Amino acid sequence: MQYETIRVVENEGLAEIVLNRPDVMNALNTQMRAELLYAMREHGNSARCIVLTGEGRAFCSGQDLGDRANAADIDLERTLRDEYEPLLRAIFDCPVPTICAVNGAAAGAGANLALAADVVIATESAAFLQAFSRIGLIPDAGGTYWLPRQMGFAKAMGAALFAEPISARQAADWGMIWEAVPDAEFDAHWRARAAKLAAGPTVGYRNSKRALRESFANDLDTQLTLEAKLQGECGKTRDFQEGVTAFLEKREPNYEGR
Repeated sequence: MQYETIRVVENEGLAEIVLNRPDVMNALNTQMRAELLYAMREHGNSARCIVLTGEGRAFCSGQDLGDRANAADIDLERTLRDEYEPLLRAIFDCPVPTICAVNGAAAGAGANLALAADVVIATESAAFLQAFSRIGLIPDAGGTYWLPRQMGFAKAMGAALFAEPISARQAADWGMIWEAVPDAEFDAHWRARAAKLAAGPTVGYRNSKRALRESFANDLDTQLTLEAKLQGECGKTRDFQEGVTAFLEKREPNYEGR
């Protein structure tokens, strides 16, 4: 596929997907959503780690409100069901670890697109904004799902109603994201994090994602059964054997991702 709104590079198991509409702060239009969906599906089957980040001074300013000439022409329910939902599922259900490297402002659907990733690393100058109430809407693109789970109900409600920016440092302190990194260190830091995941035990990562996510709906007995099943799968991988051997030989493991 020929991309026009994103840029994709895959190297040594790491796929970098860059939102590339910097003139509009990487706002999401129909074409960008389609290209992101295609890229996530394609590289989720070939890479061992995927990173989403943005070009320019913003990560993503959310829905491109100029994508339609008249706001009344936008069928929001259809757009969310047909365009956003498949993209969010592709990120959330990706079989390999996903990192969102938030290089600047993340607003509206852009903020919640970031929260769909397994790990969010933000530069300290970045901010997250649930801007929806400013135009009479509710948090969408998964916002009503991610926010209360990641930052707690009270803070999620405040973020939705007041629509005030949340600094990257504050987001990290609240548990909304994994970490905030000084701007000067940001690029090197997330690349090192991504390289580590790309070289890691892929099956173990995939099963960790599944176990943690399903725990919200499971009672203890069900979760313990799931843990045992998934751990049994991990124990049959070459990566487990390599991990044990490397530990006994006091060296770094050389995982194959299987």
